[in-house]
Amino acid sequence: MKIDYKIQDKFDFGLFLPVLSLIIIGLLAIYSSTVNHPTAIGNFERQLSWTFISILVFFIVYFLPQQTFRYAAIFSYALSIFFLIVVLIMGKTVYGAKSWLAFGPFGFQPSEFAKIGVILFMAYWFTKSERNINNPLEIGYALTIGFLPVLLILLEPDMGTAIVYIILTLAMIFWSGISIFGMFVVVSPGVAAFASLFGLHVFIIALVFVVILLFIFKRNLYTNATVFVLNLAAGYFFDYAFNMLKPHQQSRITSFIDPSSDPLGAGYNALQAKVAIGSGGFWGKGFMEGNQTQLRFIPEQWTDFIYCVIGEEFGFLGSIIVVILFGIVLVKILNYASISKSKSNSLILIGILAVLFSHFAINIGMNVGITPVIGLPLPFLSYGGSSLLMNMVLIGITMNIYKNRKLHT
Repeated sequence: MKIDYKIQDKFDFGLFLPVLSLIIIGLLAIYSSTVNHPTAIGNFERQLSWTFISILVFFIVYFLPQQTFRYAAIFSYALSIFFLIVVLIMGKTVYGAKSWLAFGPFGFQPSEFAKIGVILFMAYWFTKSERNINNPLEIGYALTIGFLPVLLILLEPDMGTAIVYIILTLAMIFWSGISIFGMFVVVSPGVAAFASLFGLHVFIIALVFVVILLFIFKRNLYTNATVFVLNLAAGYFFDYAFNMLKPHQQSRITSFIDPSSDPLGAGYNALQAKVAIGSGGFWGKGFMEGNQTQLRFIPEQWTDFIYCVIGEEFGFLGSIIVVILFGIVLVKILNYASISKSKSNSLILIGILAVLFSHFAINIGMNVGITPVIGLPLPFLSYGGSSLLMNMVLIGITMNIYKNRKLHT
């Protein structure tokens, strides 16, 4: 019993086993959706190979000395920015975004691995010296660190991944101790811009709420006017940013508002995914028995829409098991962040939590029709070596911090 206690004290199986379960469920779904597909033959074998590689890398990261992440912060961030620039110059275009770098038979997405660099560097910057995060200048520095990759990724363009970086940046700023008013100033322009997506009336309602909250916060007239102008500008500039998007990205946003507006085009995947999930019932149609999956109604169902494969073949029961497993993983990481004696480690964990949660929430939202189809994989389940490897590195960092949670580093 002593040995078991010591192992559990250093290695939390309560986190590792749910992650492993998600990977296994993903492999089953990938096999089912590709085994009879003429252009996806070999995807399951490749994903299986990446699974073993990713688990090996997980253990390597787990056994690294605790200070490694702090020492690697500046270098990893600089390298991330370098590759995000290089991919714009010589990257391979996939699905309308120049987001892949190829080296012979191997390729990877710099935007996937840059998440690690941004998380480590932001945590390092927040804790390197005393920061007053409520100072507008310090907020500006923090936003610059997080939003520089956002700008480069939007140039690819990859709106989905850019949104993940925005959520990551805001989550780490919030956890660093910013005031409620400071967070309101940072977040409200984004909310106003999003509201403008639904038309002028919704945008005006959002501005009214901004004004009400400004009165509640009771700041001086100059501050209130500045915040209001920021929100107003965010809404008006959204139309300009929308026109900069590729036509297929504009269609995805339009079909999010009304999927039936283009049922055979941008709204097709979202509508078919809901049909697949709904047809699974409670128990599902059975492994490799789903009509939508086996008849290939949804293109490349093993990537962004893998959740609807699970919903159709394993039903509501399988779908809710996936959600529960993700819930366990996310709650565990939040708990680690809360009990960590190191502020830097706590910030790293919040960054990891933000990345996994945003992918999880947006991807499943895409599958059930409550978020736009913006091309984000479901962590641990969707096909893709870069994504799986990056996620297992994040879990490796998480478990490493858990192992050293009592250290004041």
